Amino acid sequence: METMETKTVSQVSEQGERRADVIVEAAGRLFFAPGFARVSMDELARELGMSKKTIYRHFPDKRSLLTAVLDRQFAAVEATLVAAAEETEGRPFGVRVQRFLLAAGSELGRIGAAQLASGRGDVMLRQYVEQRVDAVVYGRLDELFREGHRQGLLATAPELLSEITRGAVERLLSSQLPRELDWTAADLLRATVDTVLYGAIRPAHPDDERRAAVKPTARDDEQEVSS
Repeated sequence: METMETKTVSQVSEQGERRADVIVEAAGRLFFAPGFARVSMDELARELGMSKKTIYRHFPDKRSLLTAVLDRQFAAVEATLVAAAEETEGRPFGVRVQRFLLAAGSELGRIGAAQLASGRGDVMLRQYVEQRVDAVVYGRLDELFREGHRQGLLATAPELLSEITRGAVERLLSSQLPRELDWTAADLLRATVDTVLYGAIRPAHPDDERRAAVKPTARDDEQEVSS
């Protein structure tokens, strides 16, 4: 049977967790809107309507708070990638890779991962972003390519495909090409995925089965991609 003291401690703990969640949510809005390290703890305290002392009771310094914000962001990224993998389970390998990369590119762009990993600011936090991207995104992509290679679906070493794809995705996230080519970022990433998987050389003959990478239509991601 719970005592009054136990209930009180539990209630205090729950209130503390809820307050920490509120702080992390507000910090995420502020820190990611104008830039990774431009918002001060004073500004955060004003936004929350609480003292810095209260914030520091939950997070001893700005770095620990930013880490909590990043953990929440990458948990959302991971949930999206898991959902994409579940939705394409059992479908052709090309579809699985395409949907994964589209989801990954969208999520990394949403949180500004490329800018966070390469921008100015706390070196340890930049390294933390890189580590989380490696673990949450590229670790899954590496395994997907290895699986395709084990199944005899890839003629190229999976390690090479991983390096090429990673470089392409990260470059596109900070590129001006969508504006220059008048494509959406999704169109550009989709075409890049097709290029990585199928090559960029157009078929020399009508009966050539190799697929050429072309600018996709809005419905391309809904069509089956042969493996």
